[in-house]
Amino acid sequence: MNRTPDVLIAGGGPAGLTAAIYARRAGLSAVVLEKEPMPGGQMATTPDIENMPGFTAIDGFSLSMKMAEQAKELGAEIAALAATDFHLEPGRLRVMEYAPKTVVLAMGARRKRLNVPGEDTFAGRGVSYCAVCDGNFFKNRPVAVIGGGNTALEDALHLAALGCDVTLIHRRDGFRGSPPLLERIRQHPAIRVMTPWLPVSIEGETVVTGLRLTHAVSGETAVLPLSGVFVCIGTIANTEDVKQWVPLGPEGRILAGEDCETGVPGVFAAGDVREKPLYQIVTAAADGAVAAMRAAAFISR
Repeated sequence: MNRTPDVLIAGGGPAGLTAAIYARRAGLSAVVLEKEPMPGGQMATTPDIENMPGFTAIDGFSLSMKMAEQAKELGAEIAALAATDFHLEPGRLRVMEYAPKTVVLAMGARRKRLNVPGEDTFAGRGVSYCAVCDGNFFKNRPVAVIGGGNTALEDALHLAALGCDVTLIHRRDGFRGSPPLLERIRQHPAIRVMTPWLPVSIEGETVVTGLRLTHAVSGETAVLPLSGVFVCIGTIANTEDVKQWVPLGPEGRILAGEDCETGVPGVFAAGDVREKPLYQIVTAAADGAVAAMRAAAFISR
């Protein structure tokens, strides 16, 4: 593994993999550090992707593998290693034992938690944050999906396709997810929508047996008998390890413009770690391409 690459890319999601592809096409050596054994980030666990140009529909795992294979075929190195111990001082960039000329921060984001009683107790025993990863354990059983964005809608449809009796719960009456997905939800006979309800606690003995809810307006309470609870309430940017080096916005995302420049010479931000109006695979890929080209320009100067 090259310890002094032209570009060190922290994160192997769509932003990081695209950065590697564009860096190699620009003639730069590129090393990608991805903490998971499988590259792709959140994209890799997305069941159906229907808004990626060039694909009417494709599963996230397949798209992740295609991106990773393309990067490798171009000569990028991908290591299953978490990027930690950042030292991003101008002119003295270092990430662990790597001393790159430039750094692309593309660590992505992780799922938010409910922070209700029972969530920690039943993690892995009925509480999940990934329907693609764990849905097969709940085939033909009653489950709840909590959230109002595209991820929650996609997970509800995925679980329904596995034969689950799905209750989709959101704290507001309106959903943030796309109208076409929401229309599919409303027409699906195996999906029930409950709004505006708030989860209060996850119940059970050795595994999940129920979810206690409170109505956001009336205060009415209810307990749903369930085998699984899938939490899909948003994400938190993985910027804890770099917050002392680059400016962060109020939600903890890196403040960088459309040129992906962080203000630290030679350091760029791409994908879900960058504060921007839209968080999608296609915008993460766009960031990765821009960051790699800006890195090439920085090196040439």
